Amino acid sequence: MRTLLAFLLAATALSAQQAQINWETVNPETLEHYSNLIRIDTSSPPGNETKAVEYLKKVLDREGIVYQVFAKDPKRASLVARVKGNGSKRPIIVMGHTDVVGVQRDKWTMDPFAAIRKGGFIYGRGANDDKDNLTASLMTVILLKRLKVQLDRDVIFIAEAGEESDHVLGISFLVEEHWDAIAAEYALAEGGHAASRDGKVRYVEITTTEKVPRTTKLIARGIAGHGSRPRKDNAVIHLSAAVAKIAAWEPPMRLNDTTRTYFERLATISTPADAARYNHLTNKQRSAEIQRYLSENELGHYSMLRTSVAPTIINIGFRRNVIPSEGEATLDIRALPDEDMPKFYEQLRRVIDDPAVEVVPPTGNVRPAGAPSRLDTELFKVLETVTARMFPGAVTLPSMLTGATDMAQLRQKGVQAYGIGPIIDEKTRDVGAAHTDDERLAEASLYKLLEFQWNAVIGIAASK
Repeated sequence: MRTLLAFLLAATALSAQQAQINWETVNPETLEHYSNLIRIDTSSPPGNETKAVEYLKKVLDREGIVYQVFAKDPKRASLVARVKGNGSKRPIIVMGHTDVVGVQRDKWTMDPFAAIRKGGFIYGRGANDDKDNLTASLMTVILLKRLKVQLDRDVIFIAEAGEESDHVLGISFLVEEHWDAIAAEYALAEGGHAASRDGKVRYVEITTTEKVPRTTKLIARGIAGHGSRPRKDNAVIHLSAAVAKIAAWEPPMRLNDTTRTYFERLATISTPADAARYNHLTNKQRSAEIQRYLSENELGHYSMLRTSVAPTIINIGFRRNVIPSEGEATLDIRALPDEDMPKFYEQLRRVIDDPAVEVVPPTGNVRPAGAPSRLDTELFKVLETVTARMFPGAVTLPSMLTGATDMAQLRQKGVQAYGIGPIIDEKTRDVGAAHTDDERLAEASLYKLLEFQWNAVIGIAASK
């Protein structure tokens, strides 16, 4: 009897140890790793992500955590570490990418690779994208190992290269050539965030799917000539007309399970006017008016409704007195996950309606279109529970990211992948955001991101 009682008390203590951490004692170490990773310049190009991997190896070696390093390019390695469970359930991945976009140093008011603390924020390239998620994932496996948490699942930490522009060197390389090292049922990565207003979190956005980038070219051709003799087949005229037609075209609206649920739940915490718009998106009498409002006032929501097309570059002509024979425009197309792209391109050609303009789809290694992650999984329910516990009164919003992440390759392999992120103030969400000058993150948000991820991993992976 005493032996059984001792066992039960020990099990209870372990459970409390798993669920309750004194975060004040963990935060300094979290900040140290976060700052050190920001200080490693992994701008892509050229990337040099192996420098970050070397740092992570030293940290993991100290903790006795087993890892593997995979590199298609020796300078651009990815790291995969694993904390073992009992194997009764399939693994979960926690991941972040080590590369960052480049900077224009003259546009920054401080060193972008110094991780400067100022006014409650940490400034640096990668502060939001993605060394916050990278650090949270690193700290999650460190804490699991230190506390000897009993796990039903392996927890796999992936520090991946190449997310910003060279996924063929990073996640695609891992998926295609080293799938056995990362195969999992679930994944947590970047893409989501918690939105706060006046210091209170209103909702936690969990990305369950994302739009698919399909950068497309328009090539206009004509006959070269002297600028003093105008020509009807002037390539400049044809290209500019094609771009104007595309700008005026509105691809059809189409909701999916994620976006439908997103707007339904968002309406419950919105003003009456906003709620009426979100609830009547498919109303035949009001839909056009609502979409026009969103296109002028809520660009992210407008983009979530359709496959979007944005002209971003026009390159034509080389002398003021020469009619050029050829020019091209670049279209940033972000497709809905289930978009039939051959049909979409046919529609695009009909909109342009000009045989002098060729539509050229992308070729080569592009991000795949994976099926959206489900809203009825054990992990999504855990994320809802963690949201309610950490942020009372907040709702969980499944969301479709209008950008792109390396979860796409995982979803194509059947992994149920969900994007999480730090707390972002709604009033200043675009100040110091990802890819901006003076990129920054509130220090307190970094700590809450780790706490959120920890609670989710414990909820889905720890032995009950």
